[in-house]
Amino acid sequence: MNNKPHVVVGMSGGVDSSVAAYLLKEQGYQVTGLFMVNWDSAANQDVLGNPTLADETCPQEKDYSDALNVANHLNIPLERVDFVEEYWNDVFTYFLDEYEKGRTPNPDVMCNKYIKFAKFKEHAKNLGADYIAMGHYARLHRHEDGRVTLLRGVDSNKDQTYFLSQLTQEQLKDALFPVGDIPKDKVRAIAHEQNLPTADKKDSTGICFIGERDFQGFLRNYLPAQSGEIRTLEEKVIGEHVGLMHYTIGQRKGLGIGGHPDYANEPWFVVGKDLTNNILYAAQGYHHDKLYSTHCTVESLNLIDASHYKTLEGSALTAKFRYRQPDQPVHLDLSQELPVVRFDHPVRAVTPGQAVVLYDGDVCLGGGIIKHVYKDSERLPY
Repeated sequence: MNNKPHVVVGMSGGVDSSVAAYLLKEQGYQVTGLFMVNWDSAANQDVLGNPTLADETCPQEKDYSDALNVANHLNIPLERVDFVEEYWNDVFTYFLDEYEKGRTPNPDVMCNKYIKFAKFKEHAKNLGADYIAMGHYARLHRHEDGRVTLLRGVDSNKDQTYFLSQLTQEQLKDALFPVGDIPKDKVRAIAHEQNLPTADKKDSTGICFIGERDFQGFLRNYLPAQSGEIRTLEEKVIGEHVGLMHYTIGQRKGLGIGGHPDYANEPWFVVGKDLTNNILYAAQGYHHDKLYSTHCTVESLNLIDASHYKTLEGSALTAKFRYRQPDQPVHLDLSQELPVVRFDHPVRAVTPGQAVVLYDGDVCLGGGIIKHVYKDSERLPY
């Protein structure tokens, strides 16, 4: 009888999860790998039920083959599990709904909330797991009373707590992050030392179901795009957009405005959207006044440790409004109908639909989804 604690580790076919599996085995756990199939890359349908093209840019089968090679190398079992329907219902539908509203969603946050630390965990428990593990760059501190605190990964350039901000105590209490204490270059070094088949595999970027393909083309498979006018803030028409869903606040590329005889030769940036009239607003200058805001309202606020709730209001915190953004000093106001994150100084391109994640030093307190953005008393046209 095997008395070692049993851990089921998510193996994506990447180097981080490969090293996580190796470290867990070295630490004496009974390790099982689990490869998640979240997207039907062979065939899918658009919202009208029409089949889309096979997704050759999301190499799911190659990733599975890599995960299997690593599992065989480590002499651990690997199971493949299908979460395609759950991913569609809980993540991809949310992704489409947000774009349809003119917002900019972050599906990776919802994938962690609904798939990796929910459906995956449920499946792992059915396999007899004591713990689940992921290759995220994050850490957990376990308190004597059973509470857990989520901490940034030691490699600040790879820290992934931003994407874990919607998780709960229940989801995190029996989670492990084996590479959270290790810098990325050391993870690569371990992979080479152990001759792991993924040691030199390039890190994946972006959303798997989009991969390297043209984002606008992909989105048009599911949402009809309606072209419209690009206007200045003075309502002068200066171009045409291909559909409001394809633009985000602060965006420069893809506007197609170029040089304009009536304006200085400065780059143009998206500064607003009018969904009712299908107008995209643009202005010149990276630091244009309309790109800066002073506070935002937040929906779906999740605090990982509810015991922090009463002590947070008015406390000096920091926040990230998008991944890899430097920390911004903020204060949390819980006295309004919706929680308000107030910025200590104006912040550029805070965007509805994105996650706002709150920190107290290295502690990730949780976060929410940006609803409306304001500059002083003015709600900005985002």
